[in-house]
Amino acid sequence: MASERKELANHLRNGTFEIQDRSQLPAGRKLVRWTWVYKWKRDGTQKSRLCVQGCSMVPGVDFDQTFCATMRSTSLRLLGALAAKLGLRMRRWDFTAAYLQGNLEEGEVIYCSMPPGYDVKGKDGQSRICKIVKPCYGMSQAGRRWQRALFPWLKDWRDCSLKQTYGDSCVFYCCQETDTPQGKRSEWLIVGAYVDDLLVLHSHDDESSLYHQFTTDLQS
Repeated sequence: MASERKELANHLRNGTFEIQDRSQLPAGRKLVRWTWVYKWKRDGTQKSRLCVQGCSMVPGVDFDQTFCATMRSTSLRLLGALAAKLGLRMRRWDFTAAYLQGNLEEGEVIYCSMPPGYDVKGKDGQSRICKIVKPCYGMSQAGRRWQRALFPWLKDWRDCSLKQTYGDSCVFYCCQETDTPQGKRSEWLIVGAYVDDLLVLHSHDDESSLYHQFTTDLQS
């Protein structure tokens, strides 16, 4: 299936897992299962997502801490009111394969059977296994690992160093003077994080703006 092959290509390109012989499975470790999740999109195309079955993961062995903050509904309403009051533009950013871009902690390794429909035999005749070295969908700690990659990037972004609000750790902002061909101007940039989505408020969107610089760096 084309959508499955595309999803597997995302994992291979990202280096999410390594394929090993079953003999390399450490003693006492159990294999976690993969599962395919399918969705028909509005344009008629099918989307396939390869997920770890989190219910088969062992607490204290396959994962530890799982807390992941998300923007409050009151913060969303406040940002909408602020955009209306200050005349800011609001745009939503959705990350592609967001959870694949995090990093597991040192020594945090999960072992899975091969994805359904893609079983491969090793030299010993047994099915090979996957050693997961990066977070992926379905893992209990995946959201936390993604957030631990995103938030430091936001706080260290360029010279702005987006400030994290005290009332909601998922809202970041900066207001500063920027140099443009037309002279200096004051600009706002406010970012609210909701799992793998970003709500971005900005005062300008030309090529000299903070928003343009931010989204260019975000895409890269």
